Amino acid sequence: DDDAAEGDGRAGTPARARPGGAGRTGERPGERGELPEDRFLDRERSWLAFNERVLELAEDPSTPLLERTRFLGIFASNLDEFFMVRVAGLKRRIATGVATRAASGYQPREVLEIIWNRTRELMTRHAACYHEGVAPELAAQGIHLLRWPELTEEEQIRLFSLFRRKIFPVLTPLAVDPAHPFPYISGLSLNLAVVVRNPTTGHKHFARVKVPPLLTRFQEVSPQRYVPVEDVIAAHLEELFPGMEVLAHHHFRVTRNEDLEVEEDDTENLLQALEKELLRRRFGPPVRLEVEESIDPDVLDLLVRELKISGNEVYKVPGPLDLTGLSAIADLDRPELKYSKFIAGTHRDLAEVESASPPDIFAALRERDVLLHHPYDSFSTSVQAFVEQAAADPDVLAIKQTLYRTSGDSPIVDALIDAAESGKQVLVLVEIKARFDEQANIKWAHKLVEAGCHVVYGLVGLKTHCKLSLVVRQEGDNLRRYAHIGTGNYHPKTARFYEDLGLLTADPEVGADLSDLFNRLSGYSRRETYRRLLVAPRSLRDGLVERIRREIAHHRAGRPAGVRFKLNSLVDERIIDALYRASQAGVPVDVWVRGICALRPGVPGLSENIRVRSVLGRFLEHSRVYAFAAGGESEVWLGSADLMHRNLDRRIEVLVRVADPAHRSALTRLLATGAADSTASWHLGPDGEWTRHAVDANGEPLRNIQETLIESRRKRRVGNA
Repeated sequence: DDDAAEGDGRAGTPARARPGGAGRTGERPGERGELPEDRFLDRERSWLAFNERVLELAEDPSTPLLERTRFLGIFASNLDEFFMVRVAGLKRRIATGVATRAASGYQPREVLEIIWNRTRELMTRHAACYHEGVAPELAAQGIHLLRWPELTEEEQIRLFSLFRRKIFPVLTPLAVDPAHPFPYISGLSLNLAVVVRNPTTGHKHFARVKVPPLLTRFQEVSPQRYVPVEDVIAAHLEELFPGMEVLAHHHFRVTRNEDLEVEEDDTENLLQALEKELLRRRFGPPVRLEVEESIDPDVLDLLVRELKISGNEVYKVPGPLDLTGLSAIADLDRPELKYSKFIAGTHRDLAEVESASPPDIFAALRERDVLLHHPYDSFSTSVQAFVEQAAADPDVLAIKQTLYRTSGDSPIVDALIDAAESGKQVLVLVEIKARFDEQANIKWAHKLVEAGCHVVYGLVGLKTHCKLSLVVRQEGDNLRRYAHIGTGNYHPKTARFYEDLGLLTADPEVGADLSDLFNRLSGYSRRETYRRLLVAPRSLRDGLVERIRREIAHHRAGRPAGVRFKLNSLVDERIIDALYRASQAGVPVDVWVRGICALRPGVPGLSENIRVRSVLGRFLEHSRVYAFAAGGESEVWLGSADLMHRNLDRRIEVLVRVADPAHRSALTRLLATGAADSTASWHLGPDGEWTRHAVDANGEPLRNIQETLIESRRKRRVGNA
């Protein structure tokens, strides 16, 4: 996920709003009305409900087995990030006294209690799914995830050789006694708490052994027979403590606050400040301690005392701990246990039917705009090819590009470097504060600077999250601008399993808008209005609220009216209140949300005209689309922005208005299909509970929208052959 658990940095909402009030919604005159106090769902509970939906896919026997394994790993990874960011941020605000009541009405401490209880339930379900469902079924398919006692004697002997050669040399046992203080336990590291006894004195001692993170998590001991690496270490502890008696060992894992805090206003060099903060991240306070159920109470007491962690933050689960490593098992070459293979094809408007040569993207864009839908349309033959063609074209004078996240071996970065080295003007806006990608982005920033690119880090106090690429090309006596505006990152690897939309265009208005916006990002331009863009933090929230209001006017005048949103998260109170008022006026509202939703649908008198759906599956739904019936002249916007405080107030986000009527129709149909009762999805109720709808009244599977889109691309390719 782009930012599944990323904190919004706010202290919370002032005291619960009085009826008609909206706390921190930033209301404008004329927007007040009698709305109930309890109209907002809690965002943390909503996020946990999202991760529960991920878990349901792992629990679902109709999901291919290795994909169930992958969803178990995704659930664990999601929860790690949630604790590192959301729980850590909440604890920090409580500790510093700045946490106040949430928009949902909960006090900060109440939210923390809810999180502790709910995550404990979910982690118990997660472990049960692994032990009682996925692991036995993998074994039935010849893929065995074993513990040390389950190995054959021959396998254990083989692992002893492996231990001596590849594991023992990188282990560092750390004793704890008056001369050796309790060691620092790094976040998300897997550890062994070891109790040994000196046979001479009879004294017991505690030691800690860290499982090096570079070791393969599940060691293959025989073909498709795997054992956790910590079990291999535990079986050979005598090698680490010669002359001592090993009495017991227990696995444990600590999650720490890994959110970054850099005060840009007081920092002359943001890059240097961030590099220092990354070093400090490793020493954030603990927010969760995971231990195996069998841990000795005395050892647990020692860990709790030394880590200064509360009992509520201790999670006892069946081993093995840290199932994020299941992603490696899910990658096994067993295609019959996975989703059927799908290879994206080149978009039909870019395809060269009669030629094996790559398409001339600039020529195609002079004919028409191209609406891309990844991963159904290939990223490499569209967006990546657009940047690469620009870099190689001698008529291209300049390339301007935003980079929020990209891959370690990014062809996009390579193309930008090639362009700069060939003498083109290359401006790259690198967002070095992209959470958990900071280190990689710092590295790319240095590399781009060395190649001669102009690298900037955006505006002080704002993350640059928009997905933009602008190419300026000499054509005869004129300059023509070509642009890409997308909903997803310029990341070739994630583009294969993130669902995203993008617009490639040579439209002069869009080109002029992007020129103005890049000038603002790299210089001192104060432009706030654009021709075909809505840009946060200035115009995006107001622009959407105004369009929701217009739908009310259209409905009252008897014209077609309706609102359809597709996004990752809906939290912003002012937008939600606008949707409530539209519902009260009779305007139908469909919201297709992947993750967090603070809106309560289906409340009589408030939101009975609002439906909220969520789709999860083989691809991560990531696109953001905002569509309005607009009295019959549909208006559709796509771009980078979710409807959260951080997106609308503290980021540069961009939505572009889709001009081509065929593209607007295609996007409107997509949103209608996602919200349809005939499509498999989860439905949100007014109480905040999500209910899965996967089969119809006759028990037949409902339409899987992702598989439907895959099939439509396959048929189109066959038809064009």
